[in-house]
Amino acid sequence: MSRTRALGGRSAAALLAAFALLGTGTAASQAAPVPQGSAAETSTARTSAAQTSERTALQKSLQAFVDTGATAAVGEVRQDGRALWRGRAGVADLTTGEPVPAHARFRIGSVTKTFVATVVLQLAGERRLSLDDTVEHLLPGAVPNGGGITLRQLLNHSSGLVDYTDAPGIDPQTEEQWRTWLAGPRWHTYQPAELLALATARAPYFPPGQGWHYSNTNYLLAGMIIEKITGTTWQQEVDERVIQPLGLRDTTVPDVSPRVPGPHAHGYVKLSTGPVDITEFNPSVTSAAGRGISTAADLNRFVAALVGGELLEPAQLAEMERLTPGAPGGGYGMGLMRFDTPCGVFWGHTGGAPGYETAVAGSADGRRQFSLSVNPYDNTDADGGRRAFTTFLRTAACGPTG
Repeated sequence: MSRTRALGGRSAAALLAAFALLGTGTAASQAAPVPQGSAAETSTARTSAAQTSERTALQKSLQAFVDTGATAAVGEVRQDGRALWRGRAGVADLTTGEPVPAHARFRIGSVTKTFVATVVLQLAGERRLSLDDTVEHLLPGAVPNGGGITLRQLLNHSSGLVDYTDAPGIDPQTEEQWRTWLAGPRWHTYQPAELLALATARAPYFPPGQGWHYSNTNYLLAGMIIEKITGTTWQQEVDERVIQPLGLRDTTVPDVSPRVPGPHAHGYVKLSTGPVDITEFNPSVTSAAGRGISTAADLNRFVAALVGGELLEPAQLAEMERLTPGAPGGGYGMGLMRFDTPCGVFWGHTGGAPGYETAVAGSADGRRQFSLSVNPYDNTDADGGRRAFTTFLRTAACGPTG
């Protein structure tokens, strides 16, 4: 995972490629039926030993993030509806050395897009809008050539609209940019129209539907469309349609509050003068593209419910999983990435926010889910960080022999 991007984390294209490198092959690790009698005792012992080995491998892979420069990492793997493993590594606070909380909350960045896309597809299922509606029809005058861009193209990143986070000062990369951000933009309340103007000031990447390019602007607009159709905020719709029904008690989508509520590991940026705590900032800059806060357990529950058909009707879920031509790696649907692993297809998303990087995925058969949050800091061993990420993906998806 990148240790430099603040709002986007590692690029979607690079993350999809990282999953693609896992290849295809062996079947997913799954709990096997236990036979009766003495054979059952032997099988149970073998299962217990295998699970112990798997937990050890997962914890080792989590620790590798810290060993290669992260300050903290947390993760969870679920199998057949039960937590198989929960882990944590590193420290929550560099000053006090406090350990990472067992149920740490974290900023989920672009995993928020999956929540937002779910709401849009629910509205489509209710026939309150159509995926083929144009942006001009839904938000008159919002963007140039809005009549040529459909809602479908926003959700699958084929609109061609420029990513507003590419504008100077929004997503710091260098130390100079970080210092500028810390001095002012960190606390600025961005209005959607302000962010949209940053995107439309530049020429599109390509004509609508003629390519694929990950752009946070697409989901900024999706949030605006939800609000136009429902008359309430996109956050309220996500809360009422997804968070509350699933009982995701540790998941929130703040407005402008800079805090991460509840127990959490701090996020940092490494400057020449030492670490700077960037846990708190005004999240309005992330818009509906990346404002969420959650936990590993809540994200696994969410992706299991989504892939399992609890949140969308079959037609809408099929639309969400329909891959977009030109997307890298395993592919991209609507707010949902496809990950091809050695043990089969997984669906999920990745995300980044200042001080935090996240990944969540669930197997297509609904049996296995995993989630990860890393607090990146020292990028000196970038290759080691990438190896840690690939190893965790393989182990979390497929077990220690995946």
